[in-house]
Amino acid sequence: MVSPDHADDKRSDAVLLREASHDPAAFTELYVRHAGTVHAWLRARIEWAASDLTAETFARAWLNRGRFRNERDGSGLPWLLGIAAKLLADAARHDRIETRARERLGLPVDLAHEDGYAEVEQRLSPRVALAKHLESLAPAERDALELRIVEELSYAEVAERLEIRPAAARLRVSRALRRLAVSVPKEES
Repeated sequence: MVSPDHADDKRSDAVLLREASHDPAAFTELYVRHAGTVHAWLRARIEWAASDLTAETFARAWLNRGRFRNERDGSGLPWLLGIAAKLLADAARHDRIETRARERLGLPVDLAHEDGYAEVEQRLSPRVALAKHLESLAPAERDALELRIVEELSYAEVAERLEIRPAAARLRVSRALRRLAVSVPKEES
């Protein structure tokens, strides 16, 4: 028997978001209702990152559930898609920044191909020389760069590991890449 407080489809998204603070099942219901749509929307725009961005969308929705404004007859979908759109724009901006940094360092832009890894390995050898350049970085910058580039963690994950804000993590990685771009000599053509 379904309790009157949890009649399956009867509660609006606005009600679910309001009740989520004291009833985690309410947020689960919101997720079940809209995760597929949010994921499909993101997949149509950035297939390779759709799952990560969907998860981040709902994480942000949970953290900001008190900010929801019931402007669409109780539907939370436009709000969720707004969060997803902002995350998508942020991801695109960060991808452009990383691409420019790789270009400045003379690294392949697309590391998805095995030959790209071979080229990186060849350009960065001998490893001792690169290690010297990395050692010249401040420890905080070196750690952030290693987590982001070597371990391929998101900025949010880097921030969590270093116990800093994501903006600070992005700044540390950016500074480290700039310092390396200046200190690592480019190959003569």
